[in-house]
Amino acid sequence: MPELRKDPIVGRWVIISTDRAKRPTDFLRAPVVLKGGFCPFCYGNENKTPHEIVAYRPNGTAAQRDSDGWSVRVVPNKFPALQIEGMLNRQAEGMFDKMQGVGAHEVIIETPDHTATLATLPAKRIEEVLWAFRDRVVDLRQDKRLKYILIFKNHGEAAGATLEHPHSQLIALPIIPKHAVEEIDGAKQYYIFKERCIFCDIVRQELENPVRVVDENDDFVTMAPFAPRFPFETWILPKRHESSFENSSSHVFENLAKAIKLLAMKADAVLDHPAYNLVIHTSPLQDAGNEFYHWHIEFMPKLAKTAGFEWGTGFYMNPTPPEESARFLREADLSLLTPEETGAK
Repeated sequence: MPELRKDPIVGRWVIISTDRAKRPTDFLRAPVVLKGGFCPFCYGNENKTPHEIVAYRPNGTAAQRDSDGWSVRVVPNKFPALQIEGMLNRQAEGMFDKMQGVGAHEVIIETPDHTATLATLPAKRIEEVLWAFRDRVVDLRQDKRLKYILIFKNHGEAAGATLEHPHSQLIALPIIPKHAVEEIDGAKQYYIFKERCIFCDIVRQELENPVRVVDENDDFVTMAPFAPRFPFETWILPKRHESSFENSSSHVFENLAKAIKLLAMKADAVLDHPAYNLVIHTSPLQDAGNEFYHWHIEFMPKLAKTAGFEWGTGFYMNPTPPEESARFLREADLSLLTPEETGAK
């Protein structure tokens, strides 16, 4: 019998279509395969991107701007969705509202290695990428025009990546996006009634009955949400309350890097190197420290397509119960991956 499940945070209903239950091998998917060709993000092509905003080089060594020798490099997007120059210039056009497309759009080039992935990068290198995320947020939040920063990764063409070199993106917005508002408002209402963070309660409850838990370490729990929109949707949540990603401490980033790498390895093993989207959900810039919201990461493999039913109703139909997806990921046999696929030497 199919189930309707309600997301406790935003109140969104999803259909867990158990009659259509699918194992990992049942999905039609194309594994991410590198095509090769010219890449502007590789060593030696630094002059093919806009001038770097920041770059990490070994031991903080000084180097000429836009030279090689970097381990992580941040550049403006060559084709930005929003531009940093200008004023918002809010206007009305009759009953409609508009403003200038002010914001920031940056690319975080995660490694010089064109063939690397989150599954194959050493955890320490992923941690360095997380520090680049943090440093850029801390810098951009000084700009009072900006209200929200979204950091996300599209891995694979099916997930929206136009370049295959490992990279993430940061978009700083002059407004708080609707999805973030819905999540924040849901968390705030829960806090008003119960004086507790809903995400903290979710973490506690899931750890008490870990049927949807994929893995945990000292600082994070990796789990399938109760009402996932997509098959094998997985969240990484801090065990201790923190409302903003950029306020996390150094040891937290160390364990987050380990959690991300392990999830990516498990997804590769179970789902045959899928395309995926990874998104950081965090508090708005002007409310970075609060007691009701809890930053987290959402990981969504591209295994199903959004079609007319979803667009017409706002419901999502998921053919894999989260308890099953968590079990498959939890029991993933990582020995099936080659040393190259795990980043082992």
